Amino acid sequence: MYREHSIGVVVPAYNEAGFIGDVIQAMPAYVDAIYVIDDCSTDSTWDEIQEAARADAAQQVDPPLEYETMADDEAQLLSDGGTSRLDERATVHEPIGRVTPLRHHENIGAGGAIKTGYLATLEDGIDVTVTVDGDGQMDLAQMSRLLDPIVEGDADYAKGNRLLYREYRKAMPTFRFVGNTALTFLTKIASGYWKTMDPQNGYTAISKRALTAVDVGSLYEYYGYCNDLLVKLNASNMRVADVAMPAVYGEEESSITYTTYIRKVSWMLFRNFWWRLQSKYLVRDFHPLVLFYLLGIGTVCLGVATATWSVYSSVVYDWQLFTPIAISGLFVLAGTWSVLTAMEADMKANEPNEMQVFE
Repeated sequence: MYREHSIGVVVPAYNEAGFIGDVIQAMPAYVDAIYVIDDCSTDSTWDEIQEAARADAAQQVDPPLEYETMADDEAQLLSDGGTSRLDERATVHEPIGRVTPLRHHENIGAGGAIKTGYLATLEDGIDVTVTVDGDGQMDLAQMSRLLDPIVEGDADYAKGNRLLYREYRKAMPTFRFVGNTALTFLTKIASGYWKTMDPQNGYTAISKRALTAVDVGSLYEYYGYCNDLLVKLNASNMRVADVAMPAVYGEEESSITYTTYIRKVSWMLFRNFWWRLQSKYLVRDFHPLVLFYLLGIGTVCLGVATATWSVYSSVVYDWQLFTPIAISGLFVLAGTWSVLTAMEADMKANEPNEMQVFE
């Protein structure tokens, strides 16, 4: 327990032999349950999970937390109709001390493993769920800094931020920093959390209340799961804490193909942006910023189309360019103003739901 709250840690693992055992055994003593999801590894990850679990159990003084398993009808509420039931996704093995080993029926990626872990913690009624990578690149001593905003009632979700301090991001490779910065901007627009940075950071903590609100069964299962989760949290008016912490990189190499990653996540964020506007500002409530977004984007598109047609007509029919180009420029300026007005209104609407935690 941590300050009267039960704590569960979800650890996704795919071919993490040589790393996953150290992560399990280094888990803070206040963690009540560790859910390690083997995503069909092809190395000795599964054996190492069980060996480390036994070693961890031997060191524990207090008995593991006892759970009241969620009823089938409650579990069904978490399902989106696909493979969202825990038993449909993975084999849940008997706990070894505080470690529950889970093994996917098929490889579904890091986001899918996180989703499996979330389903398991919901079934067990865990108060706060933390996500930690299985490669040992997260400082477990920083975990309490993620938990504090939640247990104090200031936030529903807390995440690490490696970008707030220059000295914290020194260890981040340049190509990762550039890509992270671009995705940070896109995620700000899509999610509505305009102060939140480093959305790719997988070191997070989430309350049971927030986890129930976001419909775990519908969460994105590719690497952009953390970006998708922010959008769904915003649509449910959840409070987010951005916690400054240093970047840590070890010997583990990333398995992400960045060209595919950026393409998929960008498209997901585009769809999520429109979904959030509809869900938050039209269905659950109404805010005129939606009209400003629609009017602005439509006007910019009209201006670009007008300019394109003007250039074409000038080449083909020898028409004069000045007047139509001036008109298209006015369209673009008016549309841009409308979009910026919508963004400012979105920032103000979401400002109470954001906080940053420094040293």
